Amino acid sequence: MLTFALPKGRMFFETMDCLAAAGWEIPEFDPDERKLIFYDCDQDFKFVLVKPYDVPTYVEYGTADIGVSGKDVIEEREANVYELLDLKFSGCRLSVAGPRDNGISRKSGTLRVATEFTRLAENYFSSRGENVEIIKLHGSVELAPLLGLADQIVDIVSSGKTLKQNNLEEKQTILQSSARLIVNRPALKLHQTEIKKTLERLKGVLN
Repeated sequence: MLTFALPKGRMFFETMDCLAAAGWEIPEFDPDERKLIFYDCDQDFKFVLVKPYDVPTYVEYGTADIGVSGKDVIEEREANVYELLDLKFSGCRLSVAGPRDNGISRKSGTLRVATEFTRLAENYFSSRGENVEIIKLHGSVELAPLLGLADQIVDIVSSGKTLKQNNLEEKQTILQSSARLIVNRPALKLHQTEIKKTLERLKGVLN
């Protein structure tokens, strides 16, 4: 039996749809319940439900053999995992965004950028030779420019609706992201047959 780390939220439902399409029978499960571990009917998987940002950590340290995580989270965490497959759902992009007016009204001499993705933001601005102050926030990053906390933000964008509603616009795209199937490196050797079978079934759905 493989231990499979699943992200809570929207990606959970899309992952369940993908697994069902690949032929796994999974009992009805309410992710809003406090229960965090459940199994498929054939006992192929023990599923563990964790926060999206923690999936690569569970897989990297071997608590889970495989998992589903966004490419943005994998890159931000620099997780030592093997990326098996682009699952082609939960598409989004990590972008720099700011007020719609073209000029940047800086709150200080240094550009201030609010984000949850501090490593990716620092790398991006450093590659452009820009000296910025990174302010780490968890959620509602769009508020930062509105309240004068930051000049710009780096955040995940899907439709762009939230940005527009807050008079913000995308400036540059840092990274294109989607859901990825990841595996613990030792598990790739120890459970080669089971993981290969899982990979082939999921590839069949994508094809």
